[in-house]
Amino acid sequence: MRLLLVGSTGLVGQHVLGLALADPRVTEVVALARRALPEQPKLLAPLVDFERLPEDASWWRADAVICTLGTTMRAAGSQEAFRRVVKHYPLAVARLARRHGTPAYVLNSAMGADPSSRFFYNRVKGEVERELSLLGFRSLTILRPGLSGGRRQERRPAEQLGGMVLGLLAPVLPRRLRINPAASIARAMVDAAIAATPGKRIIGSAELA
Repeated sequence: MRLLLVGSTGLVGQHVLGLALADPRVTEVVALARRALPEQPKLLAPLVDFERLPEDASWWRADAVICTLGTTMRAAGSQEAFRRVVKHYPLAVARLARRHGTPAYVLNSAMGADPSSRFFYNRVKGEVERELSLLGFRSLTILRPGLSGGRRQERRPAEQLGGMVLGLLAPVLPRRLRINPAASIARAMVDAAIAATPGKRIIGSAELA
């Protein structure tokens, strides 16, 4: 099968890419990238501008899309830029993939995602989920992890501090509040993409701990 991956250079996306390339059920991984990726067997990494995605590329027709695109308000610099990366890009990919017949979409969202939330981050995440649900994918899987665990290329002091605290409290915390290892999130995403179970499914943080 062919998987279309968006966000392959992030914490979770790197794990998804490695798992997908190693999985014998996957024949090709198309990783849309803004910068060149190292060549690997089974990997096609077209360079794209997410503001002007090519509409007629043959690789839009895949068996499933896995989207791990994300950023922080600090990295984005403004609410407008954050919304563009977290909402507009994933939905642009979804619309083009769906137009070309791709039947399944797997999104890495966030615990607390809600289009009615008074918190901007959670509200944008909820808006993405809501609009994805309207695009007609035969299979839609949404993961809502809590704090993702793993080594990032960029420094996120608040997340690092939160990770230390949650790590110490893990034995007494309910599963939904524990750290979700990036590898566990990635494994769930790859499995969901390959299974492509009909309907909409939400995987919460307790299942990813």
